[in-house]
Amino acid sequence: MQVFVEIAERSSLTDAARVLDMSRAMVSRNLESLEQWLGVRLLHRTTRRVSLTDAGNEALQRCRDVLALTEDVQAIAGVRQAAPRGKLRIATSVSFAQAFLADVVGIFLDRHSKVEIELLAQERSVNLVEERIDLAVRIGNAPDSALVARRLGVCRSVLCTSPEYLRAHGVPTDPASLEQHRCISHAYVGRNELRLSRQKQMIKVPFHGALQTNESTVARQAALRGAGIALLPTYLVSADLREHRLVRVLPEYEPEALDIHAMYLSRQHQPPLLRLMLDHLAEQFGQSDAPWDLTDEGDAPVADGRRAAETLINARSSARSVAGAKASGASAGADALAGLGAIADAGAISIGSLSENSTAKRRVEPSAKPVTRSTSRSASRKK
Repeated sequence: MQVFVEIAERSSLTDAARVLDMSRAMVSRNLESLEQWLGVRLLHRTTRRVSLTDAGNEALQRCRDVLALTEDVQAIAGVRQAAPRGKLRIATSVSFAQAFLADVVGIFLDRHSKVEIELLAQERSVNLVEERIDLAVRIGNAPDSALVARRLGVCRSVLCTSPEYLRAHGVPTDPASLEQHRCISHAYVGRNELRLSRQKQMIKVPFHGALQTNESTVARQAALRGAGIALLPTYLVSADLREHRLVRVLPEYEPEALDIHAMYLSRQHQPPLLRLMLDHLAEQFGQSDAPWDLTDEGDAPVADGRRAAETLINARSSARSVAGAKASGASAGADALAGLGAIADAGAISIGSLSENSTAKRRVEPSAKPVTRSTSRSASRKK
């Protein structure tokens, strides 16, 4: 039955033999033996292809059920050793594999030394049946209804760019101003339109990318190089934001959050190793906020726009009061740059060169008494 299932899923006796580490002749003999036992022909075989007969199509799912039931019986009867063993094939996106899932899988392998995992990273939704995938980790709010979905956590995103880009092109002051900027868009997420929320009100904003890519790591690298403003998941750029290689744009507006799901074929006859991995993934998330969204103190998500917006508004007020009459004729872009200047005094980014070549064309004077990072944290704790 295992040989038959492999042949049916791969439409090839040769490929099935390779996967099962058997000779092609042995695969053929196993298939013939099963057909004799059932008394029906399961496959049409030609020199070029293999396809299921009607009887083979009916038998395929039942054979899968028998194999799954066999694993359950072995586990219950204690035939397997106490230590988990076996192989899992897991699929996810390239960026999520690099930023998070590879480490999670590494922890799992450290705990279970007799397990093998094949981690497939690619920018497309795989067919779990055809490609023999045990588990897919996907990000999106519309999971495949044909699969079982277990929610693991939430994926937040941010609009961000490099300080160099802001020096050259100025700071967007509202969502509509994005149309005057170079943008970097993802081929599948927010390609032509962004959904942003502010104070629980959702708005839709056109978002046309001068650069489009199907891979988030490419978009991140382009943003770091100053190619434009990108919508990027926080699991990929949280460190860039903390270390100020990237700067949030329009922090008052939150991009739509997406759910992270573990997707698999069926709850029935679920292999013990798959259940173990599902529990491990849930453990690694283990909280309402994803691990990469928490600060070092663990008290607030990096992607929370409310805190960033409050900081920016306070910084703007401080900069206006210091600039006085000088700032009375400044444009909205100059106000935004002034806000960035005050944030820079708190240790965020260097604003000196930002103000020199900005679209506002005005030098922004820093506050007379810079606020250091340590005093800022102290004030926050007191508050």
